[in-house]
This record gives sequence, structure tokens and C-alpha cells, in this order.
Amino acid sequence: MNPSMPDALHCALDGKRLTEDEALSLFDADLAELGFVADQVCRRLHPEPHRTYVVDRNINYSNVCAADCTFCAFYRKAGDPDAYLLTHEEILRKVDEAAALGATQILMQGGLHPYLPFEWYEDLLRTIKSRYPPPTPLHLHSFSPPEIWHFHEKFDLPLTEVLGRLRAAGLDSLPGGGAEILDDEVRKQIIRGKATTEQWLAVMRAAAAVGLPTTATMMFGHLETHRHRIRHLLHLRDLQDEIGGNFTAFIPWAFQPHNTVLGRTVPFAAGATEYLRMVAISRLTLDNFRNLQGSFTTQGLKLGQMSLAYGANDLSGTFIEENVVSATGVSFRIQEEELRRAIRDAGFLPAKRDTYYRILDSPDLAVTVA
Repeated sequence: MNPSMPDALHCALDGKRLTEDEALSLFDADLAELGFVADQVCRRLHPEPHRTYVVDRNINYSNVCAADCTFCAFYRKAGDPDAYLLTHEEILRKVDEAAALGATQILMQGGLHPYLPFEWYEDLLRTIKSRYPPPTPLHLHSFSPPEIWHFHEKFDLPLTEVLGRLRAAGLDSLPGGGAEILDDEVRKQIIRGKATTEQWLAVMRAAAAVGLPTTATMMFGHLETHRHRIRHLLHLRDLQDEIGGNFTAFIPWAFQPHNTVLGRTVPFAAGATEYLRMVAISRLTLDNFRNLQGSFTTQGLKLGQMSLAYGANDLSGTFIEENVVSATGVSFRIQEEELRRAIRDAGFLPAKRDTYYRILDSPDLAVTVA
């Protein structure tokens, strides 16, 4: 171990929890040393020879949204010529296509639709679950915290009732979208009409209370400072302590500016070194998160592959379909074998997982798990 490394890296390597200022100091650390320590910490958590991925489909059921997010190129207002709402039958066809391709996870997200009744969402979940009942390994990982908060406000229902009813209808877990930066100094500049920091956290707290696992995300590289990013991570770390580890994974990605209002102010996406630095800092700060996903969807497969040396242990999913990031003009969709090859080339064995990070099968590991 290099004695000249910053104190924060020594603390992380020794398994000590970083303070806000220690985590902040990592933005000035040598990138190679930072990556080395993040990789060592990751290998302590994941000494196994494999790195994972999931086969999934992201179905955006509607682009109609009552909020105004300056970073979003996807949303439309009701009545816009290209506004859409998929029918249950259209969504079910997409689910069938995904299942036929071996998908085990369906991610459904949309805008904050101003007119749909709550029963529309419950009926959608029931329709899918009636076609794919347990023990069929098709997991519904759907509706972001801002959507859940929208249901809570629009239908005047307690959060636990919203989530409990969705769970009873077939929801299996909650994705961590809509977090952007969990600091209202930033949120008020880029978001209008969507969940605040405390509201996003309240949804995740309620999800844990009703037994729905969740993930967490961060969209960085726009108007936030480094301290805003660290505060975001600390919000997540504190809540993870409180809810007993209900967050299954953290996924950071860089803002994609093309075709967005915010892109006029921030015209360039964060580069490779900034992305890898953020992955490594996340790994060292979030000491109570077991899994960290590399995001090839926004960063490209090569950079996603490199994230496996900077603290990530998972390469997310194949994303048979994805529309929100694609609306910015950035589109990285790959076949499962390409993803497996990228993991092998990074020095690991590829293993397909489910939403709970249980290994489903891996010819490279010569195992098949039911």
C-alpha cells in the first residue's frame, strides 16, 4: 500500500466509513490509486470469479408527463402530436417478446400521467402476472419513486397503501429512477413538479416498510457540485442503514445533454475519467451497498467494461428496449453474448442473474441454479 495515498483511501482500504469531507477529497485523488482501492473493496465484497448482468426490457408505457425536467428529452405534454400511451395489450406483447428472448426482469416506467386512474396501473400488473404467474422467473421491477409520489398525491392515498396495492397486484420491486441529485439546491434548478429529495427518500422508506426491494441511482455531470454528489451518496447510505439494506444496488450515470433544455447550459457529457472516478467514489462511500452497476447504456460498452475495475460488480442489463436515454440520441443496445464477452475480456466469468442478484445460469461457471 502506498503510504503517500490520501488518508481517505487508507480509511476505505481499512474498511472505515468515510466522512463527507473524506469522500469529497477523493475527487482530488490520483485516478489510478482511487481505482485500485475501489477494486480492492469490491473484491472483498465479491471475491467470486464472476461479474453479473440481467436480461431485461425497459418498457416506457407513456411519455406523457405533468412535470418539467430540463434534462429530459423523452417527456411530452398531453395533447402533443407525439404523446403516446400504450394499451395493456401492447405492453403485454412487449413482455411476451422479452420473455421469448430470455428476459427475467421487466422495467416499466413512464411520465407522471395526469389522467390515468390508479386502477389502470393495478390492472396492468395483474394482466402481466396472470400471463406469467410465479414461479415463472419474470420479475416486475417498475414505477420510479416520482411516479409513486405522483400516485400518492393524485389519488390521495398513503404511500404504504399505494405501494401495498401495487405489490398485491404483482409489483415485485421498485427501481431507483428519478433521484437525479438528491439535493434540493440542484433539484429546484432542473426539476419542476416532481418529487423533492425528502419525498424520494420517503417513497423508498415506505417501499421497505411494505417489503418491496429497491435500487438507487444518480444522474451527475450537470449543475451539481462535487459536494452535492457526496451529499446524495450520504442520503442513500443513511437511509440504507435505516431500512436494513433494502437497496439492492446503486447505479450512477452521466447526464446526456443532447435534445434537452439543460443541454443548452451543459452541452457536454461527463467524460470517461469523470465517470470512472464517480463509480469508484460511490463504491468507497456506499459501504452498506453490496452491488454497484456499471452503466453501459449511457457510457458505452467499453467504459461500462472498465467500470468493473473501478468498483462495479455488475454490468446492468441487456436492455432489449430503452427509450428515455435514447431520446437524447445516445443509444447503446447489445446482444447478451456481447455483454458476456465484455465481462470475459475484463478478466471475469460472466453470470446471468435475477433482480435479487441470484445466479440463474453461467456456462462459464458450469452451474445452473433453479
